[in-house]
Amino acid sequence: MCGINGFNLRDEALVKLMNERTRHRGPDGTGVFVENGISLGHNRLAIIDLSDAASQPMADQSGRFVIVFNGEIYNYRELKQELEASYQFRTASDTEVILAAYARWGGKCVTRFNGIFAFALWDKETRELILARDHMGVKPLYYYWDGKRFIFSSEIKAILEHDVPRALNREALQHYLRVLYVPAPLTMFAGITKLPPAHTARLKTGKFSVERYWEIPSVSVRTEEWTDTLTEARDVIGAAVRRQLVSDRPLGVYLSGGIDSSIVLAEMATAHKKIDTFSVGFDLTEAEQREKFNADFDLARLTARHFGANHHEVLLASDDVAENFEQMVWHLDEPISNPTNLAMQKIAKFARESVTVVLSGDGGDELFGGYERYRLSCLATSYQRIPLIVRGWPNFISPFRDLNTPRGIERFMRFLFQKDDVVSRVLAADFFDRDRSMQFFERRFFSAKRDISPEEELMRVDQQSWLVDEALERADKMSMAHAIEQRVPLLDKEVVEFAAGIPTNCKVTPFRTKILLKDAYRGHIPDILLRQPKRGWFAPGA
Repeated sequence: MCGINGFNLRDEALVKLMNERTRHRGPDGTGVFVENGISLGHNRLAIIDLSDAASQPMADQSGRFVIVFNGEIYNYRELKQELEASYQFRTASDTEVILAAYARWGGKCVTRFNGIFAFALWDKETRELILARDHMGVKPLYYYWDGKRFIFSSEIKAILEHDVPRALNREALQHYLRVLYVPAPLTMFAGITKLPPAHTARLKTGKFSVERYWEIPSVSVRTEEWTDTLTEARDVIGAAVRRQLVSDRPLGVYLSGGIDSSIVLAEMATAHKKIDTFSVGFDLTEAEQREKFNADFDLARLTARHFGANHHEVLLASDDVAENFEQMVWHLDEPISNPTNLAMQKIAKFARESVTVVLSGDGGDELFGGYERYRLSCLATSYQRIPLIVRGWPNFISPFRDLNTPRGIERFMRFLFQKDDVVSRVLAADFFDRDRSMQFFERRFFSAKRDISPEEELMRVDQQSWLVDEALERADKMSMAHAIEQRVPLLDKEVVEFAAGIPTNCKVTPFRTKILLKDAYRGHIPDILLRQPKRGWFAPGA
């Protein structure tokens, strides 16, 4: 895990300044490559192959291709075996595997990667710059393009070292106040854009293009027995966890006390005897509802004990808020309105004293139907099957009226949007366009007719928007603030493709959530976890 920077001009001093702004992402080394028409910078957090030979920017064996890379390619060993006949490897790094893969397969190489990545590759021969971002958008990649200057970075703050406009993106602000994060491809800065997940970008002879290379598969019809599906779920998730244990540095688990991180720990325990787990709670008195806000924190302790883990705990106190708030805002680059930001920053700093890599349970809710809104949507879908003449009369009663919310953008707004009266309190009337966010999300996610259930549709939208631009962006910025690489096994490419093929009624019904995962891991994680209500991660600041 690292920080990458660059632009389509030769300026060594400026790319070094970008590196300095993102130094927290890679404290183990810094390097640059410059020639006419390109400057590339890299800050290294050494995880695989700790030798100097694996430093970046890195050139391939021919010297034609130069790369800066942030992330990990989990199947790099298998790819390396396939490439060894035609490429002489000089390092044991996954970075060189990307170079060899590009030399062999060109831009299509990204379809063969299983990992979390954002990279920029310069072709000296064709004078072409290629950028790519991983399938689910775990690793961030921002860019500025005005038709002449192209600037990219892992963080917005490095792009702002250039003489670019520091102007508010008014549309992004409107969306932020609706959903409490900035949806891609926008950022809060006019002119600075997020490269979407599963996309590549090319800059050649002054022409810039962006192209999708992968999509979440369609739901398939499954005919096997339920017990076989449960076994397959454990096999796929277990393989993903083991794949993501590759590291030459110490690793551990962020243990939240919920089902998803507990599953990661359960699978990790099959491969490791002694595991370091990390949890963060809130330093509160009983009058401040300590039990409410630390319910999952206490469950994490119980789960760690169940698996014999070496459990580490840290508490966030009120003094920490004043001390770290400004630093937290600086690391985020743009606002994400989530009261757990400071807790995530606190646990990253704490965990860095023991490990460099952590695995977390992010993605389980979005893939396997864990959120309460999916259950409520399922209830609404079932209710709307009742003939209208029967269900029409109670529409004046609020709960029944909500159950009549149509699928698609209206149901999405019902669950995710801040209400008009809330937004109008902070935006002037001539600034607040009530329909703008609705039109934005409808155009991006609901314009095409999909042959999937309303609940699967909501999950797919969450996977492509809230998960990427809120949860994963927040996780990356808070963990990398202290040079911690956070991995997400439940968002492994093979897990995502498996989950996409599971019918909705195997994930969520009007009365159950996360059905498949709970049934698959019953008897493999503490039973008490399966009986807990879905709380989310409460924080006193909320």
